[in-house]
Amino acid sequence: MKLQGIFAAVATPFDYKGDIYKAKVQHNVEKWNKTALAGYAVCTKTGEGPLLMADEKAAVWEMVAQSAAPGRILIADVSAEGVRESATLARRAAELGYHAVVCDMPRVYGGTAVGLYCRAVADQSPLPVILRDAPEIPAHPNVTAILDAGVPRAAEGKQRLTASAAHLWESLKAGASGAILAFASADPYAAVLVWEAFRTREEDAGIDWQSRIADPESIPALKTAMDRNGYYGGPPRLPLSV
Repeated sequence: MKLQGIFAAVATPFDYKGDIYKAKVQHNVEKWNKTALAGYAVCTKTGEGPLLMADEKAAVWEMVAQSAAPGRILIADVSAEGVRESATLARRAAELGYHAVVCDMPRVYGGTAVGLYCRAVADQSPLPVILRDAPEIPAHPNVTAILDAGVPRAAEGKQRLTASAAHLWESLKAGASGAILAFASADPYAAVLVWEAFRTREEDAGIDWQSRIADPESIPALKTAMDRNGYYGGPPRLPLSV
């Protein structure tokens, strides 16, 4: 599958009790639908995915899928420490109509366990897999893209994506096909304009818009920016605080 353009790494809305705020999920997605975002990555790190239980992740995936406009690519973050959990989440995402999954590398176990995790998840996932910050790039047919924190590395036979708004223009110039950005939750228009300038080879415009975007300093800062721009950011979930 082709992953081109800007994908919002969407923030998860919570109410003052820390529960998922369904109405605000719909509110945000319907506003994002009015932009030229290529799609949505749901329950990523910046979407507070590590603070969600498995059933909550599935609930948010379903809410986003129900509100997303036709043609938007849906990406579910299925990161976990173990292959079984990631594969189970990937199957659930497929049932909900998602098009791809993204995985961060396990943090607890290193060495050969990381490479084995990547290959085993790719083996068992019914959806194409995007690997984030993988130390090695497995030559696996179900690994569709590599997502890097900065300017993407060369990845023969794989699409390259960046997770850094600050490096978006540089990444596109270096061969990235797109980006998954937390920044796009708060200001999708600016991120999309960088992409459009690159696509139409308007370098001056691209550099100008690039100077106006940056990565959020924190999840609370991202949510504050969303509130200022007419989206719902709301409070983060504990142990994060405003």
